[in-house]
Amino acid sequence: MNDKIPMTVIGAQRLRDELHRLKTVDRPTVIEAIAEARAKGDLSENAEYDAAKEQQAFIEGRIREVEDYLARAQVIDPKQLNTGGKIVFAATVELEDAEGNEVTYQIVGDAEADLKENKISISSPIARALIGKHEGDPVEVRAPGGTREYTILAVRYI
Repeated sequence: MNDKIPMTVIGAQRLRDELHRLKTVDRPTVIEAIAEARAKGDLSENAEYDAAKEQQAFIEGRIREVEDYLARAQVIDPKQLNTGGKIVFAATVELEDAEGNEVTYQIVGDAEADLKENKISISSPIARALIGKHEGDPVEVRAPGGTREYTILAVRYI
């Protein structure tokens, strides 16, 4: 797959940091754990060896995954966008629901979405409903839990 993956500058840096940690800390640690477990003798009934090999497989898989994300990343700096206030990828959007509750989301790539940080995936129902809208527009979000209505209070590129 050669499809580009949209990613914010911060998301790309987090992945580079994770890749560095995986290669310089996690990988050497698990290699050392495998060597120590091997030194204990019979590998057929060595739970430490099995656990270390399983951890190694996970780390190597994650390294390949992160390298792939970074190789296909189309890094977008929201501060460089000039969209005339239109909501696009990387925008930070303040919303108000029908009950008057306010929430702020940043639209990010799938690899960097984290609801705890109010970063929603570009492919999520709410992000798809927001793309192309402007401050003041009403938005109807059709999600698995039902339809929700919001008003866009502000659009920022930070």
